[in-house]
Amino acid sequence: MRRALVILLAVAAVLTLPASAFAASVLVLGRDGRVTVRNDPYLGGPALTPAPGAGALGRRASPLALHAPPLAARGAAAARGAATGGAHTSARSAATGGAGVPTGTGTGSTKPTRPTSKRKRKHKPQVTFGSVLARMARRGRITAAQRRRALVSFNAALATERRLHGTRRAELAAVTTTAHDLAAEGLLWPSRLPMVEATLDANRRWWSHGRLLSYGQRVMFAGSELEWEYYPGQGIQLQVLGTFGAANGMWQGGQDTQLVQLLSEIIPLASHRGGGLTWEYYFPWEGGSPPWTSAMSQATALQALSHAYQATSNPYYLTVAASALAVFKKTVPQGGVMVPTANGARFVQYTFTPGTSILNAFLQSLIGLDTYAQVSGNPTAAQLFAEGDAEALAELPRFNTGAWSLYQPGEEDDLSYHELTTSFLQKLCALTGAAGYCTTAAAFTTDLKTPPVLTDLTRRARAKRPFSLRFRLSKISKVGLTIRRGATIVESTSATFPYGVRSFAVPKLRAGAYTVTLTATDLAGNYTREPAATLTVTRG
Repeated sequence: MRRALVILLAVAAVLTLPASAFAASVLVLGRDGRVTVRNDPYLGGPALTPAPGAGALGRRASPLALHAPPLAARGAAAARGAATGGAHTSARSAATGGAGVPTGTGTGSTKPTRPTSKRKRKHKPQVTFGSVLARMARRGRITAAQRRRALVSFNAALATERRLHGTRRAELAAVTTTAHDLAAEGLLWPSRLPMVEATLDANRRWWSHGRLLSYGQRVMFAGSELEWEYYPGQGIQLQVLGTFGAANGMWQGGQDTQLVQLLSEIIPLASHRGGGLTWEYYFPWEGGSPPWTSAMSQATALQALSHAYQATSNPYYLTVAASALAVFKKTVPQGGVMVPTANGARFVQYTFTPGTSILNAFLQSLIGLDTYAQVSGNPTAAQLFAEGDAEALAELPRFNTGAWSLYQPGEEDDLSYHELTTSFLQKLCALTGAAGYCTTAAAFTTDLKTPPVLTDLTRRARAKRPFSLRFRLSKISKVGLTIRRGATIVESTSATFPYGVRSFAVPKLRAGAYTVTLTATDLAGNYTREPAATLTVTRG
């Protein structure tokens, strides 16, 4: 019997879609340029980036809602290089050089100054995508064929960008800008070229022929098993976590041929980071600059590779997984995903915010490590799991309010995250038998059926002055407020609040006695009604 998947699509281990989702709607761009819609049972898997407003508090800032950072004023096409592959283009530089001659005195004069010597001033050559490729080729870091292929992808994207308009042009421009910036900042390593090329090609094809998209829409291309996702302002980006999650779904469903094809496409897109292979993300995210990676996506890759070995008995997949394990052994400053702790180690969700502790991501990272350790017998993976397991058990109480789960300390989960976290805890309970996992999983399961507790705290107010009507809430809920004077409703409103002491802003009321009714409905639909309370509004 194959071991149960951690991320069961049947119970929706999904971060961006409702927890009941089993299949996801995906747009597929055909070779004929037509877009079709299909429901794919292997998509709808986890993603690192929930939609804006997703979750309880309209987050998330890490994974937090995507408010894509505006691109710095880099000059768009002017800053990215000409279609010739390396020449800087702007209003003041020719396509063949990029070095201009100063024509002003620095005081506002438009007259040319007399040169101080007969020798022309030398200007530092502009760093462009093409110039970096040329330098790598000269130094033998890439072959001439690799240079040509990358240059063709970049130049084709630029040429397409010039003939597009509106959103299509802006989205493709964001991708070419990122490629240029990687080169200009010294981050365009040879091992990163395949992913950069794939991203350029996918965006060129989609924005030439595909539909305009809404946030988080998953897209694919005919003949490919790779899953892409739309992030407004960043084009479509390879959904690494979602793609490996789909691979695990294929294994569970016995679709070994699809699994092998998917891995044949995504394995070559890994870069060398932290002493091994890593699948990185290539777009800015909440203040983090690309490329960045995640323990969660890396651990899901370990799962998929382990399952591929189980399906095919091909040791190649365990070899790749052994290389992918390397980032778990390295700290974040060393290019890894590990943060040492007093108890063991934490594996981070985002390498650009190593101090952020996200429970569901940490738990999934442990499950992926365990899957690989069990299938491969790798002692290092087993040791890393033990170190992370010790830290997770120590941290777990911080994520339980007593009525609901926390996404990160102080911030409650939305419903899908709560259910996802519960499923991870149940899996770890089964794996380890640790009381911490088992009792917390049971508590979170009970929370799904327990109504919120609501207590009215404000009983007096002053007349003709706005005031705050305070209440205490046990878990994130939509709270309704009704204020009556006799049989007449004078105020009625509702809003969603997190747990803790919260308040409604109430406008001016006349002096007298009022009846206050508070109701609350939590994310799972459990309803409670606080007994009516008397509010006394006095003069002075």
